[in-house]
Amino acid sequence: MVGKSPLDNPENAAHAWARYRRIMRFMFLVTVGVVGIAVALLYKYNGAVSVHYYIAIAVGIGFTMLLAGALMGLIFLSNGTGHDAAVDNRMPRADEDGF
Repeated sequence: MVGKSPLDNPENAAHAWARYRRIMRFMFLVTVGVVGIAVALLYKYNGAVSVHYYIAIAVGIGFTMLLAGALMGLIFLSNGTGHDAAVDNRMPRADEDGF
C-alpha cells in the first residue's frame, strides 16, 4: 500500500511550490549574470563576430543553467517535503515471485 504524500496537503504543497519558485527566481538572476559575463568575455577576446554566435552562446548557457536549476529544484522539493520517504519502494524477494 502506498502511503500519502505530504504534498497531498494543500498547505504543504503551497509552501513547497513557493520555495521552488523562489529557487527558480534566484537561478534566473544568476543565469542572466553568467550569460552577461560570458558574452562580455567572448566579445573582449574574440571581437566582433556574427551576432548569431552570441545569441547561440547566450541561449545555450541560459537553457543549460535553467534546466539544471529546475531539475535540482524539483529534487529539493521532493526531498524537502518528505515526498521521497512516502514512496513504497520495496521489491518482492526472488523466492516470493515464483522464479
